[in-house]
Amino acid sequence: MSLTPSTMLSLGTNAPDFQLPDIVSGNTISLKTFSAQKALLVIFLCRHCPFVNHVQQELAQIGKDYAGKDIGIVAISANDAANYPDDAPDKLKIMTQELDFKFPLCY
Repeated sequence: MSLTPSTMLSLGTNAPDFQLPDIVSGNTISLKTFSAQKALLVIFLCRHCPFVNHVQQELAQIGKDYAGKDIGIVAISANDAANYPDDAPDKLKIMTQELDFKFPLCY
């Protein structure tokens, strides 16, 4: 993983709303989708990232461990499929199904 400078938001910062399609169901997922949960885990991932490849099984397990509990989980891929063809929605859908994600993956 490359060393990329970033700035952490302050804990407690409100998440901005979003409306993105789930690549498996086609349903629109938004922040309101998770309004009944006490917390929301947002995972930013892609297929071509070596780090994601390293932890993807654990992410799938986290989804299974927390299914039905009071925490929402959503994954978002924001990559450009033209520059990163492995991150195209059809390829991400295959990954989601192979790993049996129990949470939506939005693109």
